[in-house]
Amino acid sequence: MSKVLIIDDDKDISELISLILKKENIESKIINDPIEALQWIKNINFNEDLILLDIMMPELSGTQLCAKIRDSVDIPIIFLSAKSEMIDKIIGYEIGGDDYITKPFDNTELLLKVKSHLRLNKRTNNSSKRKIIHIGEITLNIESYEVRKKEKKIDLSTREFELLKYLMENAGIALSKEQIFEDVWGSEYGDIGTVAVNIKNLRDKLEDNDKYILTIWGYGYKFVKNVSTDE
Repeated sequence: MSKVLIIDDDKDISELISLILKKENIESKIINDPIEALQWIKNINFNEDLILLDIMMPELSGTQLCAKIRDSVDIPIIFLSAKSEMIDKIIGYEIGGDDYITKPFDNTELLLKVKSHLRLNKRTNNSSKRKIIHIGEITLNIESYEVRKKEKKIDLSTREFELLKYLMENAGIALSKEQIFEDVWGSEYGDIGTVAVNIKNLRDKLEDNDKYILTIWGYGYKFVKNVSTDE
């Protein structure tokens, strides 16, 4: 279930928003004090998926709070404000907000925007998870350019890394040598024989023993999708 943090010093509006979200099976937490909200967000237990943030609050405005948390919080922030001038909206976006709802708001508009940003945030998180590919004992991190077998780091050349990534992304699919060469090497100088050379290098470094990279004789190679980790 998605979780929304409502930060608004108006208790009646906060309760109304919470009720609207509850009807859509969206859990919410209400904090009416921006200072308390700042402390909550900095707490290690903070795990909300979206923030609804009022702009006009005492002690600490919504824009000030947004500026203080944006570097450490990457979830969507939707501003709520009675101010409807374009300059106010521009400031909200520039300070780190993702959307802007003018009070008094339409309940349907509120729900549509909240759901839209929750979906987008979920897709983004799922995409981030795909930056790490794990098959059997091998873990490949696309962002850090690291490969590990169990906990042991495997040092690969850039080309070997790109080849392994390509094979793991297409695990379970028989790939021809021509297809591998075209997709990994592209138009760069070389010949198709370099595929076999780099496959051998990968096997040696991964201590593969044909456990992960299978040879399809007369055709190409296939990275095994389901690998037993039993020795």
